[in-house]
Amino acid sequence: MQKQFFKRILVSLMAGVLGLSIWAHAPATSGAYNNPELLPDRQTPIIDLGKTLTDIQEERLVQELEAFERSTGWKLRVLTQFDRTPGRAIADFWDLNEKTVLLVADLRGGNILNFNLGDEVYKLLPRTFWVELQTRYGNQFFVRENGEDQSIIQSLESVKTCLSRGGCRVVPGLPREQWILTLITSVIGGLVCGVAAIPRKPGQVFAWQWALMFSPLWGILFIAFGIGPVIARTTDWLPLLRNVMGFLLGVMVAYLSPTISQSSASET
Repeated sequence: MQKQFFKRILVSLMAGVLGLSIWAHAPATSGAYNNPELLPDRQTPIIDLGKTLTDIQEERLVQELEAFERSTGWKLRVLTQFDRTPGRAIADFWDLNEKTVLLVADLRGGNILNFNLGDEVYKLLPRTFWVELQTRYGNQFFVRENGEDQSIIQSLESVKTCLSRGGCRVVPGLPREQWILTLITSVIGGLVCGVAAIPRKPGQVFAWQWALMFSPLWGILFIAFGIGPVIARTTDWLPLLRNVMGFLLGVMVAYLSPTISQSSASET
């Protein structure tokens, strides 16, 4: 179980590094060709050349994207491809404009998600949002665990949610792996705070001066890396409560460790 967890963390970190090197644009292959014969003979927001979605999934998603466009004005389009691509022909077929989000799912390896965005989209959803979205749902580990169809569906759901809200700086939702990382940083922040607060003078109960001196360190670990990502991604109070408890536990363990050591030595 631990091996699988660390493997998942490693894959997430590698996907993050890969995502930072890929800006949110359509792949070069989609712009290098022009094959209009691959386009359907009727207008549809989804062109599934990669056969990623089932007929039921595609029908439901088409209805959702069309309804979303009618109610908000945002145009969401999906192209899946494997060894064939319509290339530049999709620009005219879909009349891509400044309020368009084009999701290109290329199934030939690596991160399967790519995005081509209109200028108006960046005003609500910055580049960092798209990098996080791509690395969260497009990495190979997520695809193996959940399937290519869920990679597309869940990423579109995040986009729709954020556009409906009027914008997001981060992707909504807190994956378990990311929450565990925030919990670890919270506990480490508590350990630093607890060590700094250990009494150093006779009669001193709590070295608050030292705790205050080291506050930039444990504050960054606990607040910036432990609490901030949780608050920004979810309104669920349980992960936040667990991180606070982890911080307090770290403080207690570090603060009481000298007393426990002295008691053990005395007994010996």
